[in-house]
Amino acid sequence: MLPLFDLSLQLKGFPMKKAGEVLDEILSIPEEQYEQYIIRKRKEIVDFHLKNNASYQGFIGNKSIENWNDIPVLTKKEFQKPLVERLSKGYTTKNCYVNKTSGSSGDPFIFAKDKFCHALTWANVKRLFGWYGIDFNRSYQARFYGIPLDFIGNKKEHLKDLLSKRYRFSIFDLSDDTLEKILRKFQFKKFDYINGYTSSIVLFAKYLQLKNIVLKDYCPSLKVCLVTSEMLFDDDKKLLEKHLGVPIVNEYGASELDLIAFQNIGNEWQVNTETLFVEILDEKNQPVPNGQEGRIVITSLYNKAHSFIRYDIGDVGILDKKSTFKKPLLKKLIGRTNDIALLPSGKKSPGLTFYYVTKSIIEDDGNVKEFVITQLKLDTFEIEYVSSIELTSIQIKKIEEAIQTYLEEGLTFIFTRKEILKRSKSGKLKQFQSKL
Repeated sequence: MLPLFDLSLQLKGFPMKKAGEVLDEILSIPEEQYEQYIIRKRKEIVDFHLKNNASYQGFIGNKSIENWNDIPVLTKKEFQKPLVERLSKGYTTKNCYVNKTSGSSGDPFIFAKDKFCHALTWANVKRLFGWYGIDFNRSYQARFYGIPLDFIGNKKEHLKDLLSKRYRFSIFDLSDDTLEKILRKFQFKKFDYINGYTSSIVLFAKYLQLKNIVLKDYCPSLKVCLVTSEMLFDDDKKLLEKHLGVPIVNEYGASELDLIAFQNIGNEWQVNTETLFVEILDEKNQPVPNGQEGRIVITSLYNKAHSFIRYDIGDVGILDKKSTFKKPLLKKLIGRTNDIALLPSGKKSPGLTFYYVTKSIIEDDGNVKEFVITQLKLDTFEIEYVSSIELTSIQIKKIEEAIQTYLEEGLTFIFTRKEILKRSKSGKLKQFQSKL
């Protein structure tokens, strides 16, 4: 069979053969030499951008850099200027891979990768998916992602889907009628794996639960489901495992960087050290010991077109104490730094705490399909939900009491039942957000 996926990348100028060879070299570096490899690659990429990238030179300015921890941290705010002003010498929008972030953090921007860096990303992604028997040139993907709605963007994505052996399900309408049509597709198409946004696949699994169906019984070719872009809670993972009937793999990535962490076959969230250097930093931009919570800050070791050096991605996480330079393990992804609830007492709490506590109660009977929480004022929160029947006053009181137990008393909640929840342009569902 013609390797259409590899061929399509090669024809666009992405050097897949060279990327595969370099990746093999990286993977062959022994553990005891890996720290030196990371230190060398960090220095190379900083030196390159200080010499060739005017935007990064301007960001560093006259700051004295004696060691790695002296390098200032970049945020998305630094990228709120035209892409051409951020590209390194010799790189243009014509000779790079150019794309746009989803904007789920509230600060979308256009970014670029040089073609070798993008090829190396794909070589590594192919390897990781291969852990679960997935071959992008042969395996058939059921894709639960958003899609551009404009004519040209829509056609481009459908062409990519064709070349990448993907069948895309629109996630902007996930009514029961649509979910029934999706189920029928699984009966007649030999999908090898599911890949897509967590919330959409969970919603599909809830529909299967309602009908008491295990998807693999309908689609025996199905091997695995890989979820991405949104938090995967433990109870949702159990639901997916039960009603999809296949292993559930959790990936964590960022379009401007790469896959950041990928669940290995030992059920560990293994951090990508092949193309990235991932740090967990405190409020003073200093590394915290493994096992402690901090901001996730990432350096792209191979992107020469655009500087991502000590780049604060906007997430909070913890590295496992048993992490090594070659195999760091992400123990926990806590959420986004901008998803913090500020409470009247002065207390700060991750917004997902509200979501998690509410979730533990609101979905007990399967009535509520999806919900989101928005902080409107210091003491006021709106809970929008989609359900078959409206929540009762008893259920609402139970939710309010649980949140007060976990957080504090005196909070006001507005419950609003919706036909459908608003998703971002990319199709993601933002589970908690603050309007403060």
